Amino acid sequence: MEQPTPIIEVRDLVKRFGDQTVLDGVNLTIAPGETMVIMGGSGSGKSTLLRHLIGSLIPDEGHVSLFGHDLATLDERGLNQVRKRFGILFQSGALFNSMTVAENVALPLQEHTTLAANIIEIQVKMKLELVALREHADKYPAQISGGMKKRAGLARALALDPKVLFYDEPSAGLDPVTSAEIDKLIVDLTKKIGVTSVVVTHEMDSAFTIADRMAMLDKGRMLLIERREHFESLRDLPVERLSELDKSQQLIRQFLRGDPDGPITDRKAASSYAEDLLGEHRTTFGAGPGVESTRVV
Repeated sequence: MEQPTPIIEVRDLVKRFGDQTVLDGVNLTIAPGETMVIMGGSGSGKSTLLRHLIGSLIPDEGHVSLFGHDLATLDERGLNQVRKRFGILFQSGALFNSMTVAENVALPLQEHTTLAANIIEIQVKMKLELVALREHADKYPAQISGGMKKRAGLARALALDPKVLFYDEPSAGLDPVTSAEIDKLIVDLTKKIGVTSVVVTHEMDSAFTIADRMAMLDKGRMLLIERREHFESLRDLPVERLSELDKSQQLIRQFLRGDPDGPITDRKAASSYAEDLLGEHRTTFGAGPGVESTRVV
């Protein structure tokens, strides 16, 4: 069976900030219509990868292609044309507090289309209906809950009928019930409108609910990209069979389960103590006070 042309393709991506390599040879392809969950611990590089996917960062090495366009080769006009074809749901929802929910959703349509006001109004109602917020259209962000802000942000991300939706920690800061509602909404939208979804998260309940495939980052390297079922089998492997796994698989299993013991915690404990005691990042203690007293004795 012939594989579909990827809608997103990352090849040998390297990104450095000063002496620190944040992404180290990352490869990833995402097919049209699938939901890809990118996960990893704090400092793994997942947010930096997301910023490359939306064109806000330029690779030091490698390539990031979206809709067949190498983002690094586009000028500002070309990049803006590509950006009209995707939407982003930010962690906080990123709504404008001085605008109503409806006005927030209308803004992309007003800025990037020549639609008449009455058509924009209809479009806004349709997008709010998709996220079950049509009855709250005239409320301001301060008047709605955190989960409703996320849904309003999602309605705005959908305003221009994007082919790809990027989600940055969609469940962050939400209670379990509201988080489950957002997960269901992501799944429903994928089925209803056929959008490609890229979700950056470390919330494992959400990840296993929404993912078609999952990608695990660790210290800037891509450890594994597989279907959700493969990650489920790693997560559920009995402890007595741990010897069957290599170090990377054991690390992934610990992350998926949230276990307090394993390669991740062993590495943290070993590196932090050794570096502090003997490593390069030593504290230099001066012979006297750092600030001279100005008081006259």
